[in-house]
Amino acid sequence: MALTQGQKQQQQALAEQYKRSKILTASPAELTLMLYEGAIKFCNIAIMAIEKGDMERAHIYIKKTEDIIIEFRSTLDRKYKVAEDFERVYVYIYDLLVEGNIKKDTEILTRALNEIRGMRDTWKKVMEKTKGQSPKNS
Repeated sequence: MALTQGQKQQQQALAEQYKRSKILTASPAELTLMLYEGAIKFCNIAIMAIEKGDMERAHIYIKKTEDIIIEFRSTLDRKYKVAEDFERVYVYIYDLLVEGNIKKDTEILTRALNEIRGMRDTWKKVMEKTKGQSPKNS
């Protein structure tokens, strides 16, 4: 049984409301995880767009991924030595995204995607080890 246009719109509105609520009630650590997940999603969409020949869509989603990486860089707490390591990784990822966007190269974007996944997985481990505490963004 197919949904009517009105039912589809109602479902989309409820999904958006849920997403907003989830963001507003998330801890800083959870927000960071959501950003990693968003970057992974956007990078995947960009890769698929290139594979389908939709370069405009690819550009839009690569830029969205870049924006998240820029946000991570801007929120690093530089009083900690590890921030330098994160900075280097974020610069590397950002450079891959820029190069992948210029060349519309899925191999380069896949390298960026793998780095982002690695960062996300590391962040999940940090969250697990610090349960009950609230780690600061990156």
